[in-house]
Amino acid sequence: MHDATALAAAIADGHTTARRVMDASLVACEAQAALGAVVHLNTAMAQEQASLADRHDRDQRGPFHGVPFLMKDLGATAKGLPASAGASALRTIAAAPKADSDLAAAFRSAGLIPFGLSATPPFGLALSTEPEGLPPARNPWDQDRTPGGSSGGAAAAVAAGVVAMAHATDAAGSIRVPAACCGLAGLKPSRGAVPGGPDFSNHLMGIASELVLARSVRDIATLFAHVHDRPPPATWPESIRIGLALPDRCDAPQTAGARAAGQVLADAGCIVVTIPAPDQLGAEAHCIARKILSVSLAEWLAILDIPDEAVPALAARTAAEGRAMSGMDVFALSRDVARISGLAHALFDNIDAVLTPVLATHPPDVGAFDLTTPDTDAHFAQMEAFAPNAALANVAGLPAFALPFGMADGLPFGVQLMAAKGGDDLLCLLASLIEARAPTLRYPGPVAGMPR
Repeated sequence: MHDATALAAAIADGHTTARRVMDASLVACEAQAALGAVVHLNTAMAQEQASLADRHDRDQRGPFHGVPFLMKDLGATAKGLPASAGASALRTIAAAPKADSDLAAAFRSAGLIPFGLSATPPFGLALSTEPEGLPPARNPWDQDRTPGGSSGGAAAAVAAGVVAMAHATDAAGSIRVPAACCGLAGLKPSRGAVPGGPDFSNHLMGIASELVLARSVRDIATLFAHVHDRPPPATWPESIRIGLALPDRCDAPQTAGARAAGQVLADAGCIVVTIPAPDQLGAEAHCIARKILSVSLAEWLAILDIPDEAVPALAARTAAEGRAMSGMDVFALSRDVARISGLAHALFDNIDAVLTPVLATHPPDVGAFDLTTPDTDAHFAQMEAFAPNAALANVAGLPAFALPFGMADGLPFGVQLMAAKGGDDLLCLLASLIEARAPTLRYPGPVAGMPR
């Protein structure tokens, strides 16, 4: 398997070096520039850190020692990489952090070497990835299509082989949607399961989570165990119960894929039953997430003293909606989050996990999500229609794992597993059962630096 685990093993076994792998990633960044996946590189830091990694004591190396790694241009920050959230107004004032965030430090302790930033839409406000003033990110499977968003640059880079693993964030599907668009694995962790400090700037009232996009379930499981710093359960239920939920909005390939994944779990010994899709809860969660994103963006622009005319029209209108909310409105959001969390917890009274499609259809063309429009109602409705009920896991604080399950019309498609809060390790187990029996994907490019 060509993934980050295999690349780290090749470095550990002496088949290559961290410096050679990093040089290969840097070359791949240039060769794959047309994908628009990478928006910032610190080449000198990359080479220096890779050379240091080759001299690191072997008994103090993390599980991904020497593996090149991209941070996202939004969320947790890493030393030397000035994030600007895909926005021109921030790009002009962004300064390189002098220290790692807690999550970046955890990534680094796992042996990963952050050396650049992956593309995101302005302020993460789309399920496509078209940073302001820069080329759009493109899907390596079909460059006319989007790789999803808002972690689309990360997804494009991993699917193309620029890196084997990349940082990603998820406040309304932004890990899981790009995973499904690009044939990758991605876990949106439970609320509070990974470090968010020291400033918790991407907390978003608890709806945002961060981890990575990768080519394998084992990469996700290993890194989650490292940053979560808590061992998985020693035992599992004798018969894991799966609820198969198929929203009417999902097209035939997405629905068929979820059914097939359900059969895989049944063949592996799980009890699979069909349940109603949680569409009402999903719709409520989507509205709550939209309000939280609005008030967050309003605060963000105010803190940085950025006027509305300096940001895309969609961002300006979204921020205006946030400013129009009263203190009582914002306080009510905390109660709404708690209410949805309680209702979502009840989904698991008689099942252990929910299996659904990730998307309603294949990824649309680049440009399908228009950030120049002030029509926020249409924009947020378009996002919810593309990724049905995606925000439920965010608002309820649930873990949700997206992974590929085959191809249709030349494009990969994904399925999603969701569990009760704290069920991240269960999802890793179930995802590994599906992955072992899923159709094999042949990625558009090999992982840079992987020995032949």
